[in-house]
Amino acid sequence: MQSRISKILLIVILVGVSNNFFGQSAKSDWSSFQFLIGEWVGEGSGASGEGSGNITFYFALQDQILVRKNHTEYPATASKSAFTHDDVLIHYHENNLVRAIYFDNEGHVIHYTVNFSQDSSALVLTSDVIPSAPRFRFTYTKLDNERLKVSFEIASPGKPEEFSKYLDGVVKKKI
Repeated sequence: MQSRISKILLIVILVGVSNNFFGQSAKSDWSSFQFLIGEWVGEGSGASGEGSGNITFYFALQDQILVRKNHTEYPATASKSAFTHDDVLIHYHENNLVRAIYFDNEGHVIHYTVNFSQDSSALVLTSDVIPSAPRFRFTYTKLDNERLKVSFEIASPGKPEEFSKYLDGVVKKKI
């Protein structure tokens, strides 16, 4: 009987601990990110060439994360074959910061810190500094309710604050 009571007590304690640990957390505040939600189409240019594609932003996991999916097609040129680039960027809240993690079809995994510009018109994602690796910065600037300027910059290893444009373009909200 003592053993059975001990087992029941242990189960009650474990259920209580798991409910506290895995219980419903506070809903993440994504109000500043609302201007991004939807599907965007556009064209751009840069070191990778001229390309066209679409970007989709949406909330997932009961608004705990913001997901960005990107699909870009680059036509063949005299020096390169046509190719497609796909990636997923997941924004999440961690320790009072917004962070993001990026995955693409080339095997890259990149961790970002997410901030807004002083005037809140631009969302800036800056990758973590990793010694002897390039650093990356995405910027989404709201031009108006239907257009975003999208920029991607790279800083050389050893010069993590010296960003140079890699590509940019304008996307228009698909209605």
